[in-house]
Amino acid sequence: MKKLLYILFIVNVLIYTSCTSELDQYPNIEETSQTVYSDPANYISALAKCYSSFVTAGQEKGGGDADLSSNNGYDYMRCYFNVQEAGTDELGSTWIEGDNIGDLTFLTWDANDPWVADMYYRCYYSISLCNEFLKNCTEAKISGFTAEEQDAIRLYKEEARFLRALSYFHAMDLFHDIPFADEDVIGSSTLPEEKTSAQIFNFLTTELKDCSDNMLDIDACEYGHAPRAAAWMLLSRMYLNAETYEVGAKYDSCMIYAQKVIDEGYALEADYGKLFNADNHLRVGRGNEIIYPLVVDATHVLSWGATTYLVCGEVDTDNGPAAESVGVASAWSMFRVRGEIPALFDMDNDSRAMFYGDGQSQYMDNGVDDRTGGFFVQKWSNLNDAGEAATNTSSDGVNTDFPMFRLADAYLMYAEAAARSNTNMSTALGYVNELRTMRNAATVTESNLMATTNGIPYKFFLDERARELYWECVRRTDLVRFNCFTSDNYIWQWKGGVKDGKAVEEKYNIYPIPSAELSANPNLSNDDY
Repeated sequence: MKKLLYILFIVNVLIYTSCTSELDQYPNIEETSQTVYSDPANYISALAKCYSSFVTAGQEKGGGDADLSSNNGYDYMRCYFNVQEAGTDELGSTWIEGDNIGDLTFLTWDANDPWVADMYYRCYYSISLCNEFLKNCTEAKISGFTAEEQDAIRLYKEEARFLRALSYFHAMDLFHDIPFADEDVIGSSTLPEEKTSAQIFNFLTTELKDCSDNMLDIDACEYGHAPRAAAWMLLSRMYLNAETYEVGAKYDSCMIYAQKVIDEGYALEADYGKLFNADNHLRVGRGNEIIYPLVVDATHVLSWGATTYLVCGEVDTDNGPAAESVGVASAWSMFRVRGEIPALFDMDNDSRAMFYGDGQSQYMDNGVDDRTGGFFVQKWSNLNDAGEAATNTSSDGVNTDFPMFRLADAYLMYAEAAARSNTNMSTALGYVNELRTMRNAATVTESNLMATTNGIPYKFFLDERARELYWECVRRTDLVRFNCFTSDNYIWQWKGGVKDGKAVEEKYNIYPIPSAELSANPNLSNDDY
């Protein structure tokens, strides 16, 4: 483990105090400019806080001394997993009452939904941390430091710009037209103006191209820091979904940046399960598949959200595999996968089909909250490579990082963009079949990639992304891109709150800005809520 991980909860605790209101878009900062940023050694600690804001909820172990006063009190990644997965075919969250997740599950939320509000404020809390950091990275601010210290801070600045872009991308993708504030707004009384998704998109593409030029490459980047390929992955994802953000098709740009990632020196992991276990930090960097992980560590970055939520949530106290099978001391009895996802797999051969169905019905015929329906997922694990539990999850959470970006997704983004633009199909097919061969799945033909199936153009990619990336927080975005999230083009069980599934209003493609935020900032609006 490198130095960034070890200082996540050391010096940075001295920098930021908790927000007392969920309406605060910026953290309450105590004397940062005069005290903290007067010492160049403190910059890495402030940057570490920006990184850790994605996986922790507060200053203390497990989220104590909370950063935000929020509805549920959980971290960014627990919120993001729920808003990206709960309403899709990839997740049956059986603890509907206890986790207050019914409206997300059935696509019936409104502008007062607690998970939607918490996700919104988590995005802007992370953005505000990055803005405060960037405000103190100007050439004038660092001019009194040594040349070596200035160079280090300039690099940290580019990483903070990437992290801010990542949060802004999540906010844009989820909410579309959103408030925008950069480091120039910090400390002012100006309320952020609302920007369209197209305006945010244009800002982010410019920002990511610029910061990636100065971020570290695959060999120089330390574990826990974002390399330049992470910015390229985010650019590729944005370009793939560009039409969703009302900026037109950008498939050529998607392919350019996906190819830059592919050429950087990463490699597919032969053992799919090792990408999601407690030793998955060993799968980062050159010759490995993980490009950029969110670091989760039971000693230094303990969270009851992030991957602890996934590993503990996927096992049950009464049904399915033993908790010990995924290195868990206590099962939370929360999650299943809806029956449509296992139906996509060759269950006997595809190594990605990490499901447990003994004693379970594949489909949730008796309701999402019936714990005998839906297969269990065993993809996420707190076991290390030796098959031993890495931590005591009852007290310390898990040691499993969250792979925010990995090479397989670059392959699939390139191939889908190629198919949609009918260019470089030989290269696209090669990437798809290289990936499928690595996962022990049958190879496909170019006609498979181009086919319209069940009325859905290029449906192979919607299905293949589910096979490769289920429970990795991309499903809602993918379904929206394919016009399948709200429409009747694709129906799954309990979509819209009925057993056989149904279409819902188109407005649910976009989450509403929380009602409380509309009251606090008259510049903002929700068109359909």
